Amino acid sequence: MRILITAGPTREYLDDVRYLSNASSGQMGYALARSAIQAGHEVALVSGPVTLPPPEGCEVFQVETTDEMFAQAEKLFAECDGVIGTAAVCDYRIKTRKAGKIAKTGEAITLELVETIDVLAELGTQKGNRWVMGFALESQDARFNAVRKLYSKKCDAIVLNGVNAIGSTENYVEVIDQTQKTVATYSGEKTQVADSLIDWIQEHIAAK
Repeated sequence: MRILITAGPTREYLDDVRYLSNASSGQMGYALARSAIQAGHEVALVSGPVTLPPPEGCEVFQVETTDEMFAQAEKLFAECDGVIGTAAVCDYRIKTRKAGKIAKTGEAITLELVETIDVLAELGTQKGNRWVMGFALESQDARFNAVRKLYSKKCDAIVLNGVNAIGSTENYVEVIDQTQKTVATYSGEKTQVADSLIDWIQEHIAAK
């Protein structure tokens, strides 16, 4: 298969210096890329700004903003068999980006934020006969929100993990499929979890 993987955070600039983002390290997405390549697949990795070296044999496309990630992923998805959306996309951007640097005045400021594009949901609407696996990082009503995202993003399966996965080399995940049931759980080093997830995709999604 040729697999599209999104990884890492995105950045949304408030001005030419400051930005909104999150603490995603990209480790899970990069581990999945490595596992997929070792399993014999081709990988196109669309990565936000991280400090990780890309896996050998992987096509890597570096992006910064959410719009850039979507534009690159949409372009690549047309030539892929499926997508794994592990990127922790920044959910909001400033409505009007300021030129230069916002000066300190000693007073409070108000920022008007709007939602960014939902990269995986947009790809899901274009899936056709391709498969889509998403990741849901949740801290409250975790299972409910994961199932909601499973359907809103038109995923074949979604991987639920918690906020303690951010920046960690380890992870605990639940795989939820279209039955809304947890059909697999994996824990350990993210490299091991990635191996298990690629095996699961091959057996339960790609095989169909």
